[in-house]
Amino acid sequence: MPAETSGSPSADPSALPEGYELHQDAEGFTIARPTGWERETVPSQHGFDVVNYRSPDGFRRLQVYEIAESSPEESFELYLSEDTPKPDGFQQVEMVPLDAGVEGVRLEYLADSLRGEPEVGSWHVQDVRFRSPEDGKVYAVAAYGAPTDGVDPELELVLVAVEHFCPPSATCN
Repeated sequence: MPAETSGSPSADPSALPEGYELHQDAEGFTIARPTGWERETVPSQHGFDVVNYRSPDGFRRLQVYEIAESSPEESFELYLSEDTPKPDGFQQVEMVPLDAGVEGVRLEYLADSLRGEPEVGSWHVQDVRFRSPEDGKVYAVAAYGAPTDGVDPELELVLVAVEHFCPPSATCN
């Protein structure tokens, strides 16, 4: 599992963990995603379309989108407010500053179900919102999967994706 204390986002494919590929998305950003995952999009009210990458079995998902709020903290404050509907059985596990070479916050939570997703018993989510040093905009990368005992594949998935994220219209090294 990669350490959270990595450098700034990098497009060096040789630094990718085994099983990942550097993907240039049609929305203009570059990201590390697991090899063989399928892409789909959902229209967004802000920025580029919400992009979802799904595992072949459909039980894990990596989601990428641009945030309308001016900071990661403001975005989570709005999401966690009583005015924002949450998934059924929403339970916050922890919210911590991101230590991955970019300014951001990571929210870990559990949910009994997610709209439009298969029934897996419950969902484990690692949701990272961060400011890109390349363009100054705020983005979200979230990883979804079934909870596992003592193993957190969603944390690795989200941290690898954020580490290798390069926003649209930017050149990253």
